[in-house]
Amino acid sequence: MKKILVIQHKMIGDVLISSILCDNLRKKYPNAEIHYLVNDNTTPVLEGNTNIDKIIIFGKKEQSSTKELIKFSLNLRKEKYDLLIDAYSKLQSWIITLLSGAKTKISYKKIARNFLYDFNIPYAENPKTKLGLAIERRLSLLEPLNFDFELISFPKLYVSENEKLIANELFEKYNVNKDRETIMISILGSDMFKTYPLQYMSEIVDFIGQNYNVNILFNYFPKQLVMAEEIYNNCSEETKSKIYFDIFGDSLREYIAIMNKCSLIIGNDGGAINMAKALNKGSYIIFSPQIEKKIWATFEDGKKHTSVHLNDFKPELFINKTESQLKEKSVEIYEEFKPEMIIPSLKEFLTINIDEFHS
Repeated sequence: MKKILVIQHKMIGDVLISSILCDNLRKKYPNAEIHYLVNDNTTPVLEGNTNIDKIIIFGKKEQSSTKELIKFSLNLRKEKYDLLIDAYSKLQSWIITLLSGAKTKISYKKIARNFLYDFNIPYAENPKTKLGLAIERRLSLLEPLNFDFELISFPKLYVSENEKLIANELFEKYNVNKDRETIMISILGSDMFKTYPLQYMSEIVDFIGQNYNVNILFNYFPKQLVMAEEIYNNCSEETKSKIYFDIFGDSLREYIAIMNKCSLIIGNDGGAINMAKALNKGSYIIFSPQIEKKIWATFEDGKKHTSVHLNDFKPELFINKTESQLKEKSVEIYEEFKPEMIIPSLKEFLTINIDEFHS
């Protein structure tokens, strides 16, 4: 195998998880040239991964113009790929695949699109292991290649020594208590549809601050500052004394370096959670109503990795509801997910993963 292209558009979590395809391909074909096609805003999670020879940027220009997409695809054709694995499998990647000229093409089985690929892998509906569907589905794309070793299933992030040094200096600057473990709380989702109600999140943060002797960091985007302040202001004074509000990452790489110094992550599902897992940190996820837990509850073991979904408590709210319907009413439905539903399992998770507990 001389040259391979892996395609994964869109979100950070998707790109990070699909990087395991590159890791396994490198192990199978050590001398191959492996290219990874991703959106421009996701490349920081790939830094340091030596299993990827070239990152191909699928930019805003190609995303918004059919003409530019075709031009982009025809340019890729010049690479003369021996193998193409399309882990995205939607219209834009179908066009890229059609025009790629790759000798062997693999993707998921979808109605009226199977002619594009040499191997069409059935889309698994339920997980068979604790890996979660997000990982199992991607690994299934390697089945036609007949790998004779145990597949790499754990995506990894790589932190440079300089980044570790910068994070250490940041913690020293803000006098983070060295005698306590540090927890990252993903207090806000990427949008309001994926964000646990702010008052409820304050109650979750307060439970942690009043019961555990830990340092607390908030993960949020600068544009979310007002909402982050609202969550902080609704916390008790005891909890506020443990929150280092001004320590957060201005960029993905800064977040990764900071997260690397934390023990756990708790909060809204999203890229921050997936990055923390890739740093081998424990996780407790609160899923929004429209997200299927079985897909993104990766490595769930009830100990190091745990998650909760309103469907676990009030399944009647989800009967005969499509993803789009749930998204449309996500904010309203989320109000049903009271903190008292979450706190018992959160307490169990923290008691397992935090050494020092006080009531």
